[in-house]
Amino acid sequence: MTSAPRALPFAAVLLASLACNQPHPPPPAAEPKAEAAATPEASAPATADTSASDLPSDASAAVAVVDPGPPAPTDPMATHYESAEDILKLVTFPDATPEVTKRRDAYLAYNFGPGPGHFNQGLKAIAHHDISKAKCLEGLKGVVLQTDEQKAQCGGAEYMIPIYKDGKKETAKYCIDAFEFPNKPCELPLVWTAPSATQTICSMQGKRLCTQQEWSTACRADPEGGADSIYAYGNDLDLAVCNTNKPHESTNGQWNCRAQTAQIAWQTCSTDTEPSGAFPKCKSRFGVFDQHGNVAEVMTRTDADAGLVSQLKGSAFFYVDVARKHNEAQPKDAPRETYPDHCNYDPRWHVESMKSALHVNYHLGFRCCKSI
Repeated sequence: MTSAPRALPFAAVLLASLACNQPHPPPPAAEPKAEAAATPEASAPATADTSASDLPSDASAAVAVVDPGPPAPTDPMATHYESAEDILKLVTFPDATPEVTKRRDAYLAYNFGPGPGHFNQGLKAIAHHDISKAKCLEGLKGVVLQTDEQKAQCGGAEYMIPIYKDGKKETAKYCIDAFEFPNKPCELPLVWTAPSATQTICSMQGKRLCTQQEWSTACRADPEGGADSIYAYGNDLDLAVCNTNKPHESTNGQWNCRAQTAQIAWQTCSTDTEPSGAFPKCKSRFGVFDQHGNVAEVMTRTDADAGLVSQLKGSAFFYVDVARKHNEAQPKDAPRETYPDHCNYDPRWHVESMKSALHVNYHLGFRCCKSI
């Protein structure tokens, strides 16, 4: 049977399948085709563990962790960009012909910028970020984000990690972005984008949206072939490890975030993210960051009747409001419905055909995968 769409458990603040106010134009015809799928802190971030056990066995071949460039901003709000031009500076695309580049630029100009249904970082006027880019980079100092071998296996794509089972890296069928889109260390993730548009953007980069199975494997599996873990960071729920411990702002016990319409949600629901990688212990054993917290993520799932559908998964920065352990039942006296956030959790939230998936949200982002 076709899986029926369900509202997220915390439906009081989610957009009930809110669609973009404007349709997304079709992607440029000459763009690379997506390849076939291969089978959510107010406290300081955790200190990076740079012990030898934290590094891959071939760490001697590590590429530069992060190009420091000019001095990083020390104001946490400085990297929350508002204009389409500034947001687009975070995104890189492969070289293309002038005609394809022109068509691509038109698509990007149409779909990036402030407002629901566009690629952005939320409404800056109401957002709260506590960790600056400079502090994030300091926390990642000494952490290997990608090795030369991994980069080569992923076709030269930066900050992508090949994923495999049973400790056999030569069997990897796909790579996954180490960070939430735009897959740049210590930049804020993008939100408010419809699944159909995220698929297009991944395709423009020579990638595609991850499947739910791929995302889950990258979260739970051990690159050395050991046992799966329940969460990316271990087997016990810890709301301090990731950006999952920021309760919604409220007045008289009621959340300030209201989601009657996309525009009201844009004006009242703060996107309180932190830079990707700002919680250096919030990563899987493969080295994939923020699969718990910061933003929930769009991926795909194949439905026997509906074909390729959108699959929303993961938690966001306010997960503390709705959290429960993987082996606990819904508390009878809880003020709202809760849900577990382990790697294998299989929610059926806002399931839509990827041909027309338009659900957008103030805390919903994505990351891309790439078939090998």
